Amino acid sequence: MRLSTIASLFLLAASAHCSAAVRDFAPNGAEAPAAPASAVRIKDIARVQGARDNQLIGYGLVVGLDGTGDSAQITFTNQAVRNLVTRLGTQPDVTDKIKTKNTATVILTATLPPFVKPGDRIDVTISSLGDARSLQGGILLQAPLLAADGQVYAVAQGAISIGGFAAAGAGAQVSKNHPTVGRIPNGALVEISVPSNTAPGGLITLSLHNPDYATAVAVADAINQSIPGADAAPRDPGTVVVPIPGSFWHRPTEFLAAVGDLTVSADLPARVIINERTGTIVVGGPVAISPIAVAHGGLTVEIHTSAAVSQPPPFSSGETVVSPDTTLTATEEGGSLAPLRAATVDDLVRSLNALHATPRDLTAILQAIKQAGALHAELEVL
Repeated sequence: MRLSTIASLFLLAASAHCSAAVRDFAPNGAEAPAAPASAVRIKDIARVQGARDNQLIGYGLVVGLDGTGDSAQITFTNQAVRNLVTRLGTQPDVTDKIKTKNTATVILTATLPPFVKPGDRIDVTISSLGDARSLQGGILLQAPLLAADGQVYAVAQGAISIGGFAAAGAGAQVSKNHPTVGRIPNGALVEISVPSNTAPGGLITLSLHNPDYATAVAVADAINQSIPGADAAPRDPGTVVVPIPGSFWHRPTEFLAAVGDLTVSADLPARVIINERTGTIVVGGPVAISPIAVAHGGLTVEIHTSAAVSQPPPFSSGETVVSPDTTLTATEEGGSLAPLRAATVDDLVRSLNALHATPRDLTAILQAIKQAGALHAELEVL
């Protein structure tokens, strides 16, 4: 993919999110004030403390597999089957060898959202614990899901959907996606709800997803200016404390709804993300580059091999000899110095496009500019 294509995609995203947040330079060289960033809702950049997810985990048994279950070497699968049939009223003989090729032991994971009530359903992810080749067509038997406190909060059971397949024959096999991991949509029934207290003592605490001093102040100002009687204050870059006004004292849910719909100008950090494996480069926020000169060139090495045939004289006892004839050519493109100065994201992309660099070359250029101290942004390499 050419750099111009990536730059076009980037400019399309940057114009919607951070084109108004970039810095402009005045003609005399002094920096002008930054323009306001694009407005976002408070509910999209912050969460209310006291309303949180909880992780659940469980251990279960999957049956009904077509010979793709755990092998006899997995002893805990054999023991799980014995325990199951014992609980159901059958006492197997200790000398009986239970074949488990149609059975697999699995680990269950789920997320318990806030405000769920007993009787609600949540999704469950199932992962093979033994050496089963596939969970395709399997049925999860009733299995409890526990939280970190050891209490059962949900019970899972149902048919597994793996979203792929696995097939094997004599000397060949084929699979799609991960056949040893699957899901059961709405496969767990919630038994116990988790209490959520979003306004202890009439005080609401908002936690920003991306802590920032300017954003925290903007959130508090937006609440105070829009809701009469509000007295929001930023506690730190990631926390805003909001006392419930008297008019909303008995209606905290309505107050949270009103606060969540308010819009603020979230401040975006200047950051450049580089994924060297895929050649993807993302530039976000008010990224600026000080005046700097960049030389970009490349070395090309070409090797050509041809066969040279040597024939012996007529009627002689010599033999025809074939010898390789190798020609090596090395050329280096002239690396001309190009001035680079970017005051905005748009300027940055235009300047780098002028160098006619590929994404791989652009990665090296940005890293060198950062090392020179001219790139005023965080540089993160994945």
